[in-house]
Amino acid sequence: MAEEVKKQEIVILWQASRLTLAGEYVTAPEILRVHGSPIGTLGNFSASIGKAKSKKTFNVSAIVAAALKNGTVLQYDAELPENKRKVLYVDTEQSPYHCQKVMRRIVRMAGLPLDEEPHNLEFLSLRRHTPDVRIAIVEKAIYQTEGLGLVIIDGIRDMVYDINSPSESTKIISKLMQWTDERQIHIHTILHQNKADENARGHIGTELNNKAETVLEVAKDKIDNDISTVKAVHIRAMDFQPFAFRINDDALPELVKDYAFEKKSSKSKYYNYSELKEEQHRQALEATFSEKESYGYGEFTEALRRGYATIGCKYGENKIGDLKMFLEKNGMIVKDLARKYLYNPNFHY
Repeated sequence: MAEEVKKQEIVILWQASRLTLAGEYVTAPEILRVHGSPIGTLGNFSASIGKAKSKKTFNVSAIVAAALKNGTVLQYDAELPENKRKVLYVDTEQSPYHCQKVMRRIVRMAGLPLDEEPHNLEFLSLRRHTPDVRIAIVEKAIYQTEGLGLVIIDGIRDMVYDINSPSESTKIISKLMQWTDERQIHIHTILHQNKADENARGHIGTELNNKAETVLEVAKDKIDNDISTVKAVHIRAMDFQPFAFRINDDALPELVKDYAFEKKSSKSKYYNYSELKEEQHRQALEATFSEKESYGYGEFTEALRRGYATIGCKYGENKIGDLKMFLEKNGMIVKDLARKYLYNPNFHY
């Protein structure tokens, strides 16, 4: 009997999922923009990624402040409908003391009084709870909060036990899609990047990149650590001009005007190929593969480090990782069926 009921429910869901040419389907309202380009719409979710200490939370504070004032903060323009002006901020990492500091910063950036509780902001500190309990609390808050329009989950990694679990990642991403669709809200999440590259961490990071409508990267300037940059690494709408901010004397993020962004070569996203000539690459790669014809991943990075050291290039871990991606992208090294790295002497530089 229970199985028969389930089959009937599936039939109902199937029929409700059918689209028609005659049907009228409205465009999702745009509630967050940067330079006129929509980065957040109702019924969808987005993400911010970045290394540790890149000021991701400062950046998201600007998004929330813009939503509270329904105006502009930094380069974020917020326009929430009158019946969806409330913001839910969920922090999974910090203590209540530090969460309150974030809350105060948001209120100050929005131009609201500090001696009154903000009417449209609810802040949850969930550090003490397990991932299952965190999900349950967030779900209850989302469905019980009237007038909700924007949800921030600062620490989506803490909504799963294993960041590399495909099943857990699929579960929480499915929850994001369900919550945003059923409640017609926008959810913005925060996730760390890998230490060795610019990818979002774990399987959940892969799922976020695949499903989010916008992924913002927050990165520290390579020379001035007081400056952070914001750009879109994935966006469904038209891309926007990156911008930079610093933390001012009032401990608030402020725009850095006329910031000069580094222009990267179109030939390689990860490595400045013009640093070395073709002959130098060949010499280094021949040295790399002089001892073995092929390498597994772990041993290859060390062999690559030794090979390029023979031509005077002593690279660290990050540079070697960028170099490996550059070599592979340009066909200078290839992988065999066993996924081992081989040298391709017939490459065209």
